[in-house]
Amino acid sequence: MRRDALLGTGLLLAALGGAAHATDTDDLLAALKRARTLAARGQAEVTVLFPPRAVPTRAANALPVVAVRPALLLKNFAVVNAGPQSVAGRDAVRFDLTPKVGGAGHWSLWVDRAWNVPLAFEERRADGAVVRRAAFLKVNAAPAKVAAAVPAVPEGLRGALGRALPGLSLPAGFTPVGVRARVAGGVEVTLSDGLNVLALVLAPQDVRGAPGVASRRVGKVFVWLVGNLPDAELRAALAGVRRASADTLGTFAGPGDSNP
Repeated sequence: MRRDALLGTGLLLAALGGAAHATDTDDLLAALKRARTLAARGQAEVTVLFPPRAVPTRAANALPVVAVRPALLLKNFAVVNAGPQSVAGRDAVRFDLTPKVGGAGHWSLWVDRAWNVPLAFEERRADGAVVRRAAFLKVNAAPAKVAAAVPAVPEGLRGALGRALPGLSLPAGFTPVGVRARVAGGVEVTLSDGLNVLALVLAPQDVRGAPGVASRRVGKVFVWLVGNLPDAELRAALAGVRRASADTLGTFAGPGDSNP
């Protein structure tokens, strides 16, 4: 009996130990949390292929800020540890992130194994085409202290957006997380799935058509949806909009943007 009891206790402890083991998602979220207080610095190269620009690659001393929202990332992405790699001569581990639904962007993030902060990232379309990438070529001897926070989602924003654009069908996984006024008129609503960001714009003028851009006129207002999502999904999101008015979003709008 004593032997059976000890065996049962051992199996229970093993099960509890397995349940407590951190997942790949836990490991990545821990690194992203640490990145809000520490960040690598050095020589980095940043390439942006969407939206297109005359000079897509530039030098930087830090990685661009990626607007990560941990709760949405946990809900919308499958995370896999793809194994050890080297970035800027340092040992790193690569995490691959795949959306659980829809055609949103796929991501890879490289995290320094000693510092537990990002050293590189890459965003791709669902078909594998690179949208943007950033990586350190050299890093300083130690990470720098930073102070970054995840902005809170304004309470009631989703309901206000539904009243502003009745019939809007949000792309799979995306939710409104912020609003800002536009200097050129109208408002821009930021949609996020935890990593990918879409811009939903109500404006008095139309936008030039291009890959990753959908727009339609609703009454006297133009509604645009812009971001790394298949064009068919962008158009489908706007197809059912019956009315468009920014009035219900006014109380959520922050300072205006200088870009049209």
